[in-house]
Amino acid sequence: MNAGTGDGGKLFVDGTDRGRSDGVKTGRGAVTGGGTVMFSDAPGGGSASAPAAPASGRPGAAGAAGAIGAVDAGAASVPHARPAPRPRPGGVPAKSRKAGQWAKVAQRIVPDDLQPEVLRVELTELGDAFRAYQRRPEPDLAVLAELHERKSRAFARWADVTGDTSLQEEADRAAAAAQTTREMDANRHGVPVGEDGPLVERLLTRGQGVHARDVLEHVRVDSPLPEAEARLAVLMITLRAARAGTGNVTGQDLSGWLQGDAEQVLQALADVGWLLLPEDVTADDALMSRPEEPTQVTVPTLIPTQPRPFFFGKVTRARLSGWAQKVVGDRKLRKKKAGPATRLLAVYTAAHSRPDGCLGGVGEDGDGLALDTVASFCGLRPEDVAEHAGLLVAAGWLAEEVDTAGGRLRGRLAERVLPLSGLL
Repeated sequence: MNAGTGDGGKLFVDGTDRGRSDGVKTGRGAVTGGGTVMFSDAPGGGSASAPAAPASGRPGAAGAAGAIGAVDAGAASVPHARPAPRPRPGGVPAKSRKAGQWAKVAQRIVPDDLQPEVLRVELTELGDAFRAYQRRPEPDLAVLAELHERKSRAFARWADVTGDTSLQEEADRAAAAAQTTREMDANRHGVPVGEDGPLVERLLTRGQGVHARDVLEHVRVDSPLPEAEARLAVLMITLRAARAGTGNVTGQDLSGWLQGDAEQVLQALADVGWLLLPEDVTADDALMSRPEEPTQVTVPTLIPTQPRPFFFGKVTRARLSGWAQKVVGDRKLRKKKAGPATRLLAVYTAAHSRPDGCLGGVGEDGDGLALDTVASFCGLRPEDVAEHAGLLVAAGWLAEEVDTAGGRLRGRLAERVLPLSGLL
């Protein structure tokens, strides 16, 4: 049997009796001998055969038809390719992936056979959307919040399908991240002061304000030393070491917080065991440390292996530490030479204020702050709080209408301080 092309450019196959089959269309590959037609795009080198030519009535046509039929019978069947599902409106199309590549989202592989199909597609598109967001030149918190919400819904459904509790935990974290991101976006655009007041950009979200008050309460109750200088150092170092139990400090930090008392306070905290300095590092050495070579201090009660007094992420920790640093290092407070107790009072009033700046306790109706609690945090006697509140008024931190009658501290943050409000 021989094969070739006729005058019309069509493929012919010679039968054993020298007849030809006409009208067989050419494929993409070479034609081999032995009566078998193979095409290069078929599995294993062949493909589905061309259709048999109609009988022409000439000798050899039956033989040719038999040869073509043999091709049909011997070719491997090719499964139909699964069409890519159409993305939902506004979604990111799931990209085709090379063999051996898995779709991933949040460092998890999306199984190729995950059912229902719409869930698999959503998880695949979600992973692509997060990666696309990371490549954006500028962040868009509204877009990021929407991605977190989609992730929360998708992972919750994935958990229902598989019964994997870790997926539900991931969904819960995504829901919390969505809420925090929306609050951050609102803060960036400004949180209104009252119903008709101006928009004010805030440093903390409401959730971060809650964490700030938790840290302040921890310092109030658990400070190892009662003096205001020690309490201020405990507050600032706690915010540095809140997540891992260790934090970096420099001589500039310590001197800025405590002025001339820094070495004495640091040594006192080390002596009572609340603070651990590195081996062969003294308090004086820590005061000499520079930003390029800070001193790493350890707070044993905050080491993760111990029961933790509070839990928050690294972004929140950095935000809280920056917030406290802005308060303690306020330019007008420095100009007025405010001492540690006055600075602690500034921190406490900022954390316990409402969006309009009015002071109030958690869950209370805006009738100020309990003097006993304020004094305990600041290392003062209750009767001394009014004096330090007056210093804050002089520094433009509190508005002038400050009142300490009835064992309550009532007042309002000055307008310039509203961005630092804890948003009760």
